[in-house]
Amino acid sequence: MRQKTPLTLVPCLICVATLTLAACSREEPPVVAASRAAPSGALPSPETRERNGVDFTPAFENQTRAPGLKTSVALNVETVVEGLQSPWAFEFLPDHRILVTERPGTMRIAGPDGKLSAPVKGLPKVFFEGQGGLLDVALDPQFARNHTIYWSYAEPREGGNGTALAKGVLDESGGAPSVTHVQVIFRQMPTAQSSLHFGSRIVFAPDGTLFLTLGERALPQFRVHAQDLDSHFGKVVRINPDGSVPKDNPFVGRSDAKPEIWSYGHRNIQAAALDANGRLWTIEHGPRGGDELNHPEPGKNYGWPIITYGIEYQGPKVGEGITAREGLEQPVYYWDPVIAPSGMMFYTGDLFPEWQGDLFVGGLGSTKLVRLKLENDRVIGEEWLLQDRGSRIRDVKQGPDGAVYVLAEGPNPSILRITP
Repeated sequence: MRQKTPLTLVPCLICVATLTLAACSREEPPVVAASRAAPSGALPSPETRERNGVDFTPAFENQTRAPGLKTSVALNVETVVEGLQSPWAFEFLPDHRILVTERPGTMRIAGPDGKLSAPVKGLPKVFFEGQGGLLDVALDPQFARNHTIYWSYAEPREGGNGTALAKGVLDESGGAPSVTHVQVIFRQMPTAQSSLHFGSRIVFAPDGTLFLTLGERALPQFRVHAQDLDSHFGKVVRINPDGSVPKDNPFVGRSDAKPEIWSYGHRNIQAAALDANGRLWTIEHGPRGGDELNHPEPGKNYGWPIITYGIEYQGPKVGEGITAREGLEQPVYYWDPVIAPSGMMFYTGDLFPEWQGDLFVGGLGSTKLVRLKLENDRVIGEEWLLQDRGSRIRDVKQGPDGAVYVLAEGPNPSILRITP
């Protein structure tokens, strides 16, 4: 474990952008933007770059470029796990060890000393190309009793691939970890020939059901199906832990709809979490601009690709170039240029009293940890953290000790622990 390094973090006015197709995080180089007035007594927005959607107008105040925040205490950042290979997600076990997924298809367990186990045996083969591979991992709510874990992955299939969700029993009795009784409980359909936009965050709801976020597979011939209820592309789905469909899902009983669908019109959701009231929130990648924070509700349409605050990577507007239409939901918040969101959580710990209830999301191409303060389901402030490290933040979790842990990609992929 490396020695702690004090780090005082302040909002940054310029973010270094990268072009990373594999993470859907392409951004324009920073430029000087026109000044933006901030509310009296507030800091300016940390975002100063020119927008991609130069003639797009927010639907309401603070829907984008909210006033800036500044954490009042200095932070310690320490490396607690390193030596990872293309990590994508992590989860804390009840004994505080950490379960980590690696996109090539391996899963490992990190002990308190940061030492990594041998790869967990018994996992199915993954499609490891582009953005595909072994992706999210989650514990069954009854893990202490049944030792069951869930993981999502890009599944190789005849004619292409697709996001799949599997479950199995984590067994460490033989000295080397393995998963047994493996079952694939959900498959995104239809199968597509694409290496992009698998979505793939798993979130258990208080009622015992689980949400899985699904990308729309990116290519023009696929993304239009984000609006199609007979396709899983660009959807949030809700299922029971055995893969069956909850009877109160919004489209149950409709012959023209997949019964697993909870909400639709999404692009590529790689960030999802529950708030203190047990409600689902998601953040999805936009193209050039248009990353969106949403609170997906049953049966609602979130607009992609009909409405968006982003533009095509090549420069033209998406579709009709509109940001609103009757019957389509507005994002709670959006970023332009993008932060390239991945992983999120609401902070409930005691180590940072001023962070109570705040939302944290990792930034990939933007190489930062973003903190949002919400009030009445609206964003009232934004802070950018960890920018000086230059690491892509893939996942973020609150630890059992109340610290914030982030999965940082870079030359030496690692898990970092943030404390006062």
